[in-house]
Amino acid sequence: MAEPPEVPELDAGLSREEARALKESFDEAERERIQTTVADLLDLLGRAHAMAVLSTFAFSEEPLRFSDLEDELEIAPNTLSTRLSELTEAGLLDRTAYDEIPPRVEYTPTERAEALFPVFAHLHHWAIEHDL
Repeated sequence: MAEPPEVPELDAGLSREEARALKESFDEAERERIQTTVADLLDLLGRAHAMAVLSTFAFSEEPLRFSDLEDELEIAPNTLSTRLSELTEAGLLDRTAYDEIPPRVEYTPTERAEALFPVFAHLHHWAIEHDL
């Protein structure tokens, strides 16, 4: 039986003190902008299945079609369609429609989304170590 892959250290990011110092290094207007952006992101990611959709992209090496996501996640089509539209509008996914019969639409993560992907790796690492 093969050995499981080595799991990277969970604390690979900023310490709490370093994060606090970074936050305090910004002027009030910039802190407010950052807090608003974080709140908006958490609002978006807190919607039904949004995290599952982005997580699927985080672990995929190719563009995904609506049907790929629908099969993988077993999400109602109307909910999936809404989440994809919201994630596209937020600049986290690009939508490419091909002029074919039948029509083909593919979604790819943007650089903004890819910058979030370490969060999903971190969450999976956490799940290896902890149960809810």
